[in-house]
Amino acid sequence: MHNASDRSSWIAATEASRPLFVGLDLGGTNIKAGMVDDAGRTIAYASQESRVDQGPADVAVRLGGMVGTLCDLAGVASDELAGVGLGTPGPQNLHTGVLYDTGNMPGFEGFPIRDRVAEHCGHAVTFANDATAAAYGEYWTGSGRSLSSMVFWTLGTGIGGGVIIGDSCLEGHHSHATECGHIIVDTSDTARDCPCGQRGHLEAYASATSLVAIAREKLACGAAGPLAEAVAAGEALTPVLIAQAARLGDQLALDLILDAARWMGIGTVNLMHIIDPEGVVLGGAMTFDGEDDPIGRAYIERVRQEVREQAFPVLARETTIQYATLGGDAGYIGAAGLARVAFRRHAGRGS
Repeated sequence: MHNASDRSSWIAATEASRPLFVGLDLGGTNIKAGMVDDAGRTIAYASQESRVDQGPADVAVRLGGMVGTLCDLAGVASDELAGVGLGTPGPQNLHTGVLYDTGNMPGFEGFPIRDRVAEHCGHAVTFANDATAAAYGEYWTGSGRSLSSMVFWTLGTGIGGGVIIGDSCLEGHHSHATECGHIIVDTSDTARDCPCGQRGHLEAYASATSLVAIAREKLACGAAGPLAEAVAAGEALTPVLIAQAARLGDQLALDLILDAARWMGIGTVNLMHIIDPEGVVLGGAMTFDGEDDPIGRAYIERVRQEVREQAFPVLARETTIQYATLGGDAGYIGAAGLARVAFRRHAGRGS
């Protein structure tokens, strides 16, 4: 899996295809930033703690400053950049560049982050939801690079998504399109609570948070095995620990992972029936090391099984389902890619 620590795929600015773009990926914990060329190849990379507790104005200053840092690292003058892209946790108003309720970033609601970052870096900024930016990164240079349309799932603490159709991101009139984790998958009276405050959403069944919550409930009922023993010994209950227990033959741990995959399959079928994409890509932290790992293989095969059983036959047969390949780099690469799309459209060069 590609990641920013692997510099083998980087290129020097002298080898880059012009024009150049910068992508900024703001998370609740870290900011990732990269300069890429017209082919999506990384020239320079930088990261730092988000320090969201310092407030949005401080974060905007440091986001803008990272553009200059990348220029220094690459030996590139700022006026050589053709655009800057910014991905932030949503929801947001993509038209005005203002953040709405940001959950893990209290105090950012109503802040005009796009324009403030633009002021601090001296470039117009293309604004996107972070999951949409990651989706575009995979579409441009990752697993989706051969696809004409794609659904992207980002699986982590919550569940996000992105939809790319013909080089365009589905954003929606109110900037709330592709909140894929909030597909309703359970309307029963016993539906699980979603962190958003509603009930029965996919995120309540298939996210890292829900995996841990369901595991804790099962252990409280007296389940035994490697997972129970590890938790009893004081280890933190996390998706990583659950996967480790599954590799040791813990049936409960494996069942928990495969049930999360089943719910992801249901969500995937819903999107396939609505969008009919050429391919579906699964990324994010909760992909269990991908198809190189037996648990990762079992997880995605369970998703595929649900698709085979539930989707229309043509879709089940023809739609590819695979893991992402860009890892944590997808966000900054995609944000830079969206800046590239905006630049080319403005220049009348198409996508």
